[in-house]
Amino acid sequence: MVNEIAAGRPPQTANVYLRTADTWEAITGILQDYGETLVPLPETSWESSVCQWYGKHWQVLVDLYTEGEGRSDLVMHVDITEAEGGFAYTLHLVYVP
Repeated sequence: MVNEIAAGRPPQTANVYLRTADTWEAITGILQDYGETLVPLPETSWESSVCQWYGKHWQVLVDLYTEGEGRSDLVMHVDITEAEGGFAYTLHLVYVP
């Protein structure tokens, strides 16, 4: 998902959904305002990313990395729910908390 966002396109992977019709527009605006270029996640991003169980889904905040900063202030907010044959991922936003 992050690789697609870093490439400037909305996620097209199976079982990945945008929270609302304007989620992608909001994400691209935030990234443009932030002024850095996202890069693919290193394995170390999982050491600082967090998740919390909300009864029916996991809320995940993934630390994002940029060319200029390495680990940035940006996070990707995703909800993960069980779905037929696996999981469904809902991309809420990329933002600075």
